[in-house]
Amino acid sequence: MFAENKLTENMDEIRDFLLTERGKVLSETEWRFRMRGYGYNLRRTDGGVEVARLPQNRVLGTLSL
Repeated sequence: MFAENKLTENMDEIRDFLLTERGKVLSETEWRFRMRGYGYNLRRTDGGVEVARLPQNRVLGTLSL
């Protein structure tokens, strides 16, 4: 999906984008809502935060936070 205004499937670039955006918000709920607007679905799991691409909801990877 889009990270920093370019289409990418590189998890390192997506991770950097997601963490930068996380620093801009006050809560995890707001962060998840904002990321849905960018085309990412974030879901909390035991291993961290699962990142999926919308609308297919295809899992791209997991962020360990």
